[in-house]
Amino acid sequence: MSFKNKVVLVTGASSGIGAVTAILFAKEGADVVIVARNENKLKKVAQDCAKFGKYPLVIKADVSDDDDDRRIINDTIEKFNKLDVLINNAGIVRFGPILDGQITDQYDEIMKINVRPVLRLTSLAAPYLIKTKGNIVNVSSIAGHTVTDQMAAYSVSKAAVINFSRSSALELARHGIRVNVVSPGPVNTNIFVNAGLPLKVEDFGIGTAFNRASAPEEIADVIMYLASDKATSVTGTDIVADNGYLLVK
Repeated sequence: MSFKNKVVLVTGASSGIGAVTAILFAKEGADVVIVARNENKLKKVAQDCAKFGKYPLVIKADVSDDDDDRRIINDTIEKFNKLDVLINNAGIVRFGPILDGQITDQYDEIMKINVRPVLRLTSLAAPYLIKTKGNIVNVSSIAGHTVTDQMAAYSVSKAAVINFSRSSALELARHGIRVNVVSPGPVNTNIFVNAGLPLKVEDFGIGTAFNRASAPEEIADVIMYLASDKATSVTGTDIVADNGYLLVK
């Protein structure tokens, strides 16, 4: 799948699925824009992208900040004069029981990062995606399809991403924009480390039909398919990539 002459913006691109996705798009010839809060990690991802011939546009930004969201889109257009693909991948995970009285604090923190920027960046990017007949891929989770003990706020956020994606797919279809979702199951990333938790995916038990977690590259492949011309008839779709987790659940 070639993305030559395509401009692809990836949020949450400093590690995990976002980093691997950005590198894969660079490998396929795209001009990549990588966004995250950790500048040092972004620089490492940028170097890995540059191995395929193009140094990406690096934007240190907090997607939960409205001004930063506007700067992300403005800097992208200023640099490349267009946008073809928006990958809303940035997200956090938090754990905690409802009875400890912290659920609303968790909810506010999670929604501010997992959901609001998806709405905001979609709105800001849409006028440019109309011009290129571009598309959006939002990264949700199987948590948006099921429930997990002490992860209520996170599950709500991921269900919201799925619902908004379908709603925006319907509205933006008349303008030629496709919007799709990927919902990964357990993935071997450092999302728990980023949350300040000394945990690994294996600590929760894999719990999938294949008894394995996905590599981030496997999720990046699905994202790339949805963003490509091979999926021109696909919109409003949520692809679950969970090694059969929901079958077992």
